[in-house]
Amino acid sequence: MTPNTTLTRAKGGHHRNEGQLDPVRVAIADKNPLIVRGLRSLFAEDGRIETVIAATDGELFLDCVNRMDFDIGIIGWVMPFCDGEGVLTALQDKEEAPRIIVYTGDMGAGTPARAMDLGAAGFCSKTEPPEHLLDIIMSVAGGQMVFPLTRGRQTDPMQTLTAREGQILHALCDGKTNAQLAKTFGVSPNTIKFHLRNLFEKLDVQSRAAAVAMCLSR
Repeated sequence: MTPNTTLTRAKGGHHRNEGQLDPVRVAIADKNPLIVRGLRSLFAEDGRIETVIAATDGELFLDCVNRMDFDIGIIGWVMPFCDGEGVLTALQDKEEAPRIIVYTGDMGAGTPARAMDLGAAGFCSKTEPPEHLLDIIMSVAGGQMVFPLTRGRQTDPMQTLTAREGQILHALCDGKTNAQLAKTFGVSPNTIKFHLRNLFEKLDVQSRAAAVAMCLSR
């Protein structure tokens, strides 16, 4: 392990009263140890979120994905060894990959859109109040996608689709079900649902029928 790479485990989960939901299990990856420490304290105080892993580079985070069980990864965009873009790219075809929230101070005009294109489920600026990140984590844990408003920057929504999303859209035009899509692309049905949510949001449609109609109209 390199000198500027750390890995720590949380000391067990939070005690939950009967009837309460289990905490959302998260992994953190950020180049700044102070950010990592602050997030762990924030989550511990909130009580709904359990930090399973804390790392300071993307390469170690990816190694932990293969060895540990958690629901959501909270990663920086600029990290040593493997940055946020590299992490998302590596997870694109991984079955049952954790959902990823990009938490960064890099608010370049194209950064949120790029993170979305690569399969992130959420995006939060470090300039936002800590409570905003907590809200995003709980929304993403509930199956939602949360990104800053970026409408108006793309003239053709079809051009915002990733290569995989484009493949899924054309497969939808052939009438494939979610189960058939999962078999075709070698991923789980949950991964297909995630891609479809992403695809529908980019095309600003509410159903597969509407997405197919838009595709066939081109």
